[in-house]
Amino acid sequence: MAQAWKCAGLRWAADGPVLTWVGGRRSVLARGKRVAFGVAEGGVRTCVGARGHACPVRAGVAGRSTGARCEECARLDRAHSVAADTMADDPRPYHVYLAWFGPGLVKVGITACERGSARLLEQGAVCFSWLGRGPLMAARRTEELLRAALGVPDRIPYAHKRAVRAALPESGSERAAEIAGLHARAVALGGWPEALTPEPFRGVDHAGVFGIDGAERGSAAVAEVAELVAGGAIGGELVAAAGPDLHLATERGVVVLDTRLMTGWELLAAEGEPCAVPVRELRRAAGVQEGLF
Repeated sequence: MAQAWKCAGLRWAADGPVLTWVGGRRSVLARGKRVAFGVAEGGVRTCVGARGHACPVRAGVAGRSTGARCEECARLDRAHSVAADTMADDPRPYHVYLAWFGPGLVKVGITACERGSARLLEQGAVCFSWLGRGPLMAARRTEELLRAALGVPDRIPYAHKRAVRAALPESGSERAAEIAGLHARAVALGGWPEALTPEPFRGVDHAGVFGIDGAERGSAAVAEVAELVAGGAIGGELVAAAGPDLHLATERGVVVLDTRLMTGWELLAAEGEPCAVPVRELRRAAGVQEGLF
């Protein structure tokens, strides 16, 4: 019987995306490489657990869930989460950042300084700039200040990011223009926490890293994987990767696979199988944030 591996998610290293597997195995993903795997007949997707601990009941989870956790494990996972504001005493310094994902799609967020730009790569930020640095609660207050005073959101759905990825401006200066303007407006605001040290605008562009920049940009994606299913398989040449998304050139055209859909499944190596998983047409998402200026 073929060896099965359980995916532990996509991570971004300095040299690009890496698929990780339960047990410590890592698969470096280079553009131009074929990525192909399948789910065994009769396979079941199970909860990935929380905080490094396995789900005590190995609960089943829906194929379309990007969290791959049962209700109880999802609750436990957020119990000690910066995102859920349950770690107010975290002593680490934090960065406040502005991130741009496409025309009109800008957000504010925070990340531990020790993580560098990893959080921005994980989110699929096409370009970003630091805004300031300081203690967690000062960073949180600055994030809230921008939401209240400038209407900048702290979350953007992945569907919206995918929808605009094929229509990005070609030059780095054009891609950075929105966050450059927003950075200027943000530093001019009153009411910044004294503990937060402002940082000058320095745009960092990830389009080349993702493979969506100018001459490196391949064909636009036409569909996205809706879910993996028992007995299904998908394979194709990796033409781009952004955040959790892999852009695979398949016989159907370029299909986007959100690797969060892989977690919780036992996966097998696949060869020349056709794309045999449910997909849906990739459209511009309704309600995409309008331009800030």
